Amino acid sequence: MIKSKIAFKLSLNFAAALILFSLIIGGIFLALFKNYTVEIHKLQLQKYAEAIADTLSGEQKHGMRGMMSGAYIHFISESTDVNVWIVDENLNVITPSTGHMMGHQGHDMMRGHYNVAQLPPNAGQVIQNVFKNETVFSEDFSDVLSQLTLTVGVPVRHADGSVWGAVLVHAPVEGMNKAVAQGLIILGISILVALGLVFALSLALAYFFTKPLNIMKDVALQLAQGNYKAACHIRQNDEIGDLADTLDILAGRLDEASKESGKLEQLRKDLVSNISHELRTPVTVIRGSLEALCDHVVTDPQKVAEYHEQMLIEAKFLQRLIGDLLDLSRLQNPDFVIEKQQVRLDEVLSDVCRSARQIARQQGVVVHSDIARDTVRLWGDYGRLRQMFLIVIDNAVKFSPAGGQVEMTAGEQTITIRDHGPGIAQEHLPHVFDRFYKTHGEDNKTGTGLGLAIAKQIAMRHHIELSVRNAPGGGAVFCFIIQEPLAKDVPVL
Repeated sequence: MIKSKIAFKLSLNFAAALILFSLIIGGIFLALFKNYTVEIHKLQLQKYAEAIADTLSGEQKHGMRGMMSGAYIHFISESTDVNVWIVDENLNVITPSTGHMMGHQGHDMMRGHYNVAQLPPNAGQVIQNVFKNETVFSEDFSDVLSQLTLTVGVPVRHADGSVWGAVLVHAPVEGMNKAVAQGLIILGISILVALGLVFALSLALAYFFTKPLNIMKDVALQLAQGNYKAACHIRQNDEIGDLADTLDILAGRLDEASKESGKLEQLRKDLVSNISHELRTPVTVIRGSLEALCDHVVTDPQKVAEYHEQMLIEAKFLQRLIGDLLDLSRLQNPDFVIEKQQVRLDEVLSDVCRSARQIARQQGVVVHSDIARDTVRLWGDYGRLRQMFLIVIDNAVKFSPAGGQVEMTAGEQTITIRDHGPGIAQEHLPHVFDRFYKTHGEDNKTGTGLGLAIAKQIAMRHHIELSVRNAPGGGAVFCFIIQEPLAKDVPVL
């Protein structure tokens, strides 16, 4: 359908343009041809008239060589099929044979009898200008001959240069109508042939033009139906090729967006599922304990105290879980602004180690630190940086055995935290920083699965590369690399 419509429109447009162009060119050609033909006839008639005038010039009106002049005029008239008159200022035709003026009766001259009425139209105006010593041309249309006629007037002079007569040469512009008709026929045939060529050309052009358009239309329909793998695969160095490339790029971007949307949807589902799972256990425990207490199922004071303690533990877990969710949500929001200032990393790490030692002491774990003085300075949020390192070191303490140790080492731009626990299984390493991802074991039963995800977001906000690997001698190693430290010569604020 598209192909036929475009082919038809192209054919009509080309045909209309060709016809208009042909009419314009034909009109210009006919006008130029007519003017050229008239000019040729003018020059020819002027030549005849000037030849006759030259023959008669210098002769007196009553003493000219009549016989010779009459014979010459008769020869020109017969050989060229033109009418010739020699007229005085009063429109009297002068006979060459006698040199006397002819009145309205007329005398034999050349091929017939002529009188004033037989002179060409506008003869009076022509003769009037001729006697002003001018060569005059006059054009008129003959109803009898149905063609243009020309009249040329040339002065006949005395020896002293004064004008005593006028030579009028009158003739139709022959052949012009025939030539025009032939030109129109040739123009019509040319237009018909050109229209045929234009029709064939438009069909070929429409095929090559609409084929890629049809392909792009099909691809667009597939994209609209959700098939983002569709592609045009059109290679043309023109605007259609650029459009096809743009459509392919669009398809690729839509495919990427679809995949990303699928991932986000899956993450959303996982998040809802994980939150529901994490909330279900403490809520169930709290509800069960409250029901037992309210129904007086448990009345023993010691048991009642244990139930209260368990509900407090679960409530704290819920509070921690909600706080972690809020922190993670804020950090993942690009519009959430953290307050940054110049921070000395060695001061942050010393503060973290003091807090970590208090936690580790309860589990029989020792925290060792090797922090270089004035390691690096960076723009950051002191509280968030402290939170990031505490999350990681708390995780290391959690997985360290009793009597074990955790080591923190800080160089100029690199900080590592290592534990000597069981390490991380190889299949778990790629997911350590995912939300709600946690290993199941006795050491991790109180974790929310959000701590390391929060630490990762804080690191990203401070342009810190955070990674994890297993140490050769056992345990896990978390590595922090400061990517945008402040220069040493920046003054301390």
